[in-house]
Amino acid sequence: MNVPKESMETAIRDYYEVAGQVAEQYGHLLQKAISQPTSAEDPAASVLSDFSKSFQELGEQLMKNPARLAEAQMELLKKQQQLFQTATLKFLGKEVAPVATPEPGDKRFKDEQWNENPLFDYIKQLYLLQGQTLMNMIKGTEGLSDHSKQKIEYFVRQYINALSPTNFAALNPEVIRKTLESGGKNLLDGMAQLMKDMDDSVKGALNVAMTDTSAFQVGRNLATTPGKVVYQNDLMQLIQYTPSTAKTFKRPLLVIPPFINKFYILDMRENNSFIKWLVDQGHTVFCISWVNPGPSLRDKGFEDYMQEGPLDAIAAIEKATGEKEVNAIGYCLGGTLLAATLAYLKKKKKEPIKAATFLATLTDFSQPGEIGVFINETAISALEKQMNLLGFYDGRQMAFSFNTLRENDLFWSFFINNYLKGERPAAFDLLYWNTDSTNLPARMHSFYLRNMYLYNKLIEKDGIELNGVKLDLRQISVPTYFLSTAQDHIALWQATYTGPLLMGGKNRFVLGGSGHIAGVVNPPAQNKYGYWTNDNLPQDPNEWYRNATQNEGSWWNDWQQWVLQQGNMEEVDVRQPGTGLEVIEDAPGRYVKQRIIDVLHK
Repeated sequence: MNVPKESMETAIRDYYEVAGQVAEQYGHLLQKAISQPTSAEDPAASVLSDFSKSFQELGEQLMKNPARLAEAQMELLKKQQQLFQTATLKFLGKEVAPVATPEPGDKRFKDEQWNENPLFDYIKQLYLLQGQTLMNMIKGTEGLSDHSKQKIEYFVRQYINALSPTNFAALNPEVIRKTLESGGKNLLDGMAQLMKDMDDSVKGALNVAMTDTSAFQVGRNLATTPGKVVYQNDLMQLIQYTPSTAKTFKRPLLVIPPFINKFYILDMRENNSFIKWLVDQGHTVFCISWVNPGPSLRDKGFEDYMQEGPLDAIAAIEKATGEKEVNAIGYCLGGTLLAATLAYLKKKKKEPIKAATFLATLTDFSQPGEIGVFINETAISALEKQMNLLGFYDGRQMAFSFNTLRENDLFWSFFINNYLKGERPAAFDLLYWNTDSTNLPARMHSFYLRNMYLYNKLIEKDGIELNGVKLDLRQISVPTYFLSTAQDHIALWQATYTGPLLMGGKNRFVLGGSGHIAGVVNPPAQNKYGYWTNDNLPQDPNEWYRNATQNEGSWWNDWQQWVLQQGNMEEVDVRQPGTGLEVIEDAPGRYVKQRIIDVLHK
């Protein structure tokens, strides 16, 4: 690496001044880290204990076929020798083909020095070679249960990616250049930022700052669609949006977002707001904004979220509009709640929801996706002990867990930028929303984890009971629209496909491009991703896909055509917020502005 002489002299001159400050900061950081001891009841400790059982199973299977292990070791030694030879030739100025290359989409080694400098190229390839060998050995081990293999692959992937040379200041050429240019100031700034992030993090996890939070304010440049809060209770505020058309459809539309996230993912900016688009199409839109719960709401259960969420919202909508019927959209966990609500209402012989839309929604949790690595009795029991002490599940802990499912993109890239380069993250609205976490009441979250993820009771006849009513999704008879996304790693589309097969109404399934968020929030004007349609619903999702038609653009237009066919959608005079219910405050309301730090400090 060629370093300008002036930069080198500056670095040497400033080194002694900065070194003392770094050492002092490091001492504070070390003290902060060791002052947070863990216990056997911590979820992290219990998860590690559960992983150890899977590794024991791995060891047993490897010992059954020692020749396979020896073969992998010999192959690694052979490639290491080959790498040493090619590295020597490269030091001599020869052009050589690499022995190991990054996986497609791996952005860690984009700096040109990783390829041009023989030393950095050797470090990179040695790391990749060892990591790829280890992962291939695990994937090739026969006799492991699927769940054990999933947990082992997840854990080993975390280990491998944590040891990437890009994560170490002395091995990362970008960081080395930055350190020489700034005289080490980047490391000093990074240490200060690390200490701040540790203060803002939940115990046992580091929530790395992903965006410039000062650049955004909910209600100012996020969640700006005009409307009013017209109803509220302990768990939610109900927003009625101001009409933007001359007429509106007779049947109102209720949007039920997930209560593990803030609702404004559906109302980020004017040009990509699903809620604004719905209003502009002529719908009278109501949206639930869930509270960010603290210890006082510890005993709120799943049935409370149903009663104080969609059921109270439907009653409020009737007062606001005079309409007894609504259409409803549920997103992710909001869709799971919508399914439970429909089954509950059917048993009560009530059907105020006349058409239901499910966005990236699981009703069958037999394929939980990558989050399945955290779903087991050991981990859930430990989490329940922690929640019983706090009264809630800390949303920052959930955010950290989800980030480790895409650790290089959602953790290590920010670790390098913030702490090694000493730079501040750029302003990015989606990442602001991603870090704007919400807590979950202890009782509700325990019920959800056990009855949905662990025991998968929602798809069983009378498997779940809410308010004394046993639910059966098969009795749901209203028409439904299921939108899933092809690259969703949270709600696998093959798993969500069970939903329309279970329910008894006239059901439509659509597969959008991209993932859990971008595939849902896909405005027609952007003409991105596309979507697949098939009017038939065979039992096999792969058969559905083989015979599906690919369409350009956004599923939003397909949904609009579908919902207009569901009856009672004639146009009437627009309804202004405050006509039937008293206005409480302007949208987006107070609940959505509650950040976790504010809730915990109450």
